[in-house]
Amino acid sequence: MAAEEKWEGQEPIGEELAGEELTEAVIELCRRKADEFHFLGYEHTTWEDVWQCVNGKYAGRQDPPLHRIVNDILTLRADGMMNYLTLAALKEAPFS
Repeated sequence: MAAEEKWEGQEPIGEELAGEELTEAVIELCRRKADEFHFLGYEHTTWEDVWQCVNGKYAGRQDPPLHRIVNDILTLRADGMMNYLTLAALKEAPFS
């Protein structure tokens, strides 16, 4: 029996997240991504940095579906994160 046939017509297991539970789940995902960057040597990356980097992609657009947000967090690479942090630091730096 194919995997598609096995799962066809079955309801997903568990409850859907909403409101504060959904927010906490996304924050936890960002924390785990920041931990991944810590293992790669980027010790100063925070979950807020991860969220700002991912959320910046949606500026000026309507809110993306949850699966897009989760995918963008999970597939965020260290080079993309460092590019974001570098540009954010340059935007905050005062010009003399």
